[in-house]
Amino acid sequence: MARDLMHQVCIPAYGPPEVLCLQEVVEPAVTTAAVRIAVQAIGVNFADVMARQGLYPDCPKPPVVVGYEVAGTIDAVGTGVTGLSPGQAVLALTRFGGYAEKVVVPATQVFALPDSMPCTVAAALPVNYLTAYLMVYICGHLQPAERVLIHGAAGGVGLAAVQLCRLRQAEIYGTASSHKHAFLRQQGVQYTLDYTHEDIPAAVRRLTAGRGVDMVLDAHGGRSFAQSYHMLAPLGRLVMFGVSRMSRRPGRNFFSAVWQLLCMPWFHPLRLLHDNKAVIGVNLGHLWDQTDLLQHVMEALLQLYQQGQISPVIAEAFPLSQAAVAHRYLQERRNIGKVLLLTGP
Repeated sequence: MARDLMHQVCIPAYGPPEVLCLQEVVEPAVTTAAVRIAVQAIGVNFADVMARQGLYPDCPKPPVVVGYEVAGTIDAVGTGVTGLSPGQAVLALTRFGGYAEKVVVPATQVFALPDSMPCTVAAALPVNYLTAYLMVYICGHLQPAERVLIHGAAGGVGLAAVQLCRLRQAEIYGTASSHKHAFLRQQGVQYTLDYTHEDIPAAVRRLTAGRGVDMVLDAHGGRSFAQSYHMLAPLGRLVMFGVSRMSRRPGRNFFSAVWQLLCMPWFHPLRLLHDNKAVIGVNLGHLWDQTDLLQHVMEALLQLYQQGQISPVIAEAFPLSQAAVAHRYLQERRNIGKVLLLTGP
């Protein structure tokens, strides 16, 4: 039986945002243990940007369709699936393939939406909030009243972390360009720091009377990891979750990427013992097989949303056909919150 056509955005070759290509393909067939989703909203993540530049080693080589998270409506269910049905509004973790009007996803990675949750909000939740929850609550074991420094606090993961830290009554320090500070203060960041003009380590020492912070969340990479480590108080935790400084230019620049790698510090075990500090890495893309963990955390996040405890902030939503514009917008750090793609008119 002939299948319908759909649109998807493909990376045909590495390069600047303009390489992204909207193409028409046959919609995927649903498989036994999966569902097919008619997508309405798609989350755009910095991993997608780095994949487009050829700087994300986990991504398949071009031509490839990226995209880690979608929300929409189930339009077909595999014969081995129970608990999900056509017409149901859901969000899903896709691990590539999400930049499309329809996706087929294993049922274990699909979650029914609360009645009050729009698809746009749903698509803004999974990657950012899963990452933040793993860093703040599971790996970082944040305790009430601890001090947390969040680099890139106005980004998608940054704002998710702010909201989760706020629930633990943490003292929150956030770095961002100055025009984003007022919004961050509204979100509960007590101390806003302008990374474009301030000496962040010096500012942290001053604000904490020389003690430092109990946790730093850092996705910059390069020298930033060393600076973050030195800002930790005794028993402090540095949580690294990205290397965005490898992606400072729109196109592919291996020299810049290699330089950022060379600038990264080495953390010797004896040094960690002496300093009473911890260095932690979090990469959601390498936890896709931890089904029970991801389901548990997603259910906890959906419950927090229903209780009004968390609320994803959406910076901008672009049509699927304008994926290149969305990538440039995100890469230029113009966003406060999540960037989305929409499949509708």
